[in-house]
Amino acid sequence: MKPNLPLDQMSMEDKLQLMDALWDALSERVDEIPAPDWHRAVVEERLRGLDAGEAELIPLEKLKSRGPR
Repeated sequence: MKPNLPLDQMSMEDKLQLMDALWDALSERVDEIPAPDWHRAVVEERLRGLDAGEAELIPLEKLKSRGPR
C-alpha cells in the first residue's frame, strides 16, 4: 500500500513531525522489522576481525572526539 499524502503541501515542520510519528510507531515493533542478509554478513565479518586481532573496539566517546572524516 502506498500512502497518498499531500507531501508537496506540507510544511517542513509537518513532515518532520510525520517522520517522528513513523519512527515511534516502527520503534515499538522493532522485532518485526526484518534485517537484510547483508547486515548479518557485515556483523560476522567484523566479529571475525575482532577474533583474529585485526580490529579493535573503540569507545563511543573516543570515536566522537575524532570528528567527521
